[in-house]
Amino acid sequence: MSGMTTPEPLEPDDVALMARIRHEDPDAFQRLVERHQRALLNFFARMGASNHSEDLAQETFVRLWNYRKKYKPKAKFTTFLYTLARHAWLDHLRKHTRFQLFAQRYREEMPTSTSGGLDRVRRELDIQDALNQLTPKLREVLVLAVLQGLNYREIARVLHVPVGTVKSRVFNALATLRRIYHEKDAR
Repeated sequence: MSGMTTPEPLEPDDVALMARIRHEDPDAFQRLVERHQRALLNFFARMGASNHSEDLAQETFVRLWNYRKKYKPKAKFTTFLYTLARHAWLDHLRKHTRFQLFAQRYREEMPTSTSGGLDRVRRELDIQDALNQLTPKLREVLVLAVLQGLNYREIARVLHVPVGTVKSRVFNALATLRRIYHEKDAR
């Protein structure tokens, strides 16, 4: 029987891998990631997130791991995977939109009647750099309010502080950003 070859072991399908992942099998998870990572990267790149596609793919796999015990193979596995990917994409868009709104509000609150250098400073201002100059307490309320879209009451619950403290911190954060902006304008 030297002419017969032994069949290669079959690669487990996605549903079988998910059954193993349900029981926290890291090897099965790694195989699933390797199998679908390129397709997810392509999906996000085609959705216009080429600069963030790796982060979004990673977020999708984190969500997959978190949903491992809830997964039920009612449809193709890829349907489930792309549902998670779509949610990661929509969350990314919401955060990006909030950041753009924050940047626009920040620019609108700056005075417009100054020397011609103000427009140049506005264009060069790096919002993230400005946020990084805030104290952690001021930064977190601004990020929660503007980028995460939480209201003051929700922020107070997250931070375990009174609503008045949240309002005060937002006010101080915006005042600090205005000061940073004016210091850049004075240079």
